[in-house]
Amino acid sequence: MNSNTWLVAGLGNPGPGYSRNRHNIGAMVLDELATRMGGKFKTHRSHASIVEGRLGLGGPRVVLAKPLTYMNLSGGPVSSLARFFDIDPEHVVAVHDEIDIPFNTVRLKLGGGEGGHNGLRDISKALGTKDYLRVRVGVGRPPGRMDTADYVLKDFSGTEAKELPFLVDDAADAVELLLTEGLTAAQQKFHSAGA
Repeated sequence: MNSNTWLVAGLGNPGPGYSRNRHNIGAMVLDELATRMGGKFKTHRSHASIVEGRLGLGGPRVVLAKPLTYMNLSGGPVSSLARFFDIDPEHVVAVHDEIDIPFNTVRLKLGGGEGGHNGLRDISKALGTKDYLRVRVGVGRPPGRMDTADYVLKDFSGTEAKELPFLVDDAADAVELLLTEGLTAAQQKFHSAGA
């Protein structure tokens, strides 16, 4: 297996109608990472848009991927790319929205449950393991009795939208730190910040 290459998948739904939804925060983070790498997304036969390059000066080789499928079908493109680029699940990173942590918070973990997240569930099924890395970007819980699906498919509120660039930036920093210095270093930095 190609242990020097990372696959970072930013989860979301395709099309402009979804682009500013809470559910699409993973794709927003990937756009920021692509900008940092100076790359443009190109369509790949795996039903994903990808950018290949290096993160940072002398950083690791990375394939950034935004699946072109709906969220609950994210597993197909992610597993196809992992096979195509010969990448182990331990070098797969899913960047996704997380309702179980507050807005403006970034958490990282390896493996574990999917917390009802259909995109993660599909990736676990397609990879045949839950042992891949997750960068969990907090979008907070739905207010009152609002249905979770309705909540994540809404755009960020006006107040949140003002903070959103900082959150996207933090999450992109978390991905970079994860790939260059490892999970423990990234957790120490981001789990102590505002925890």
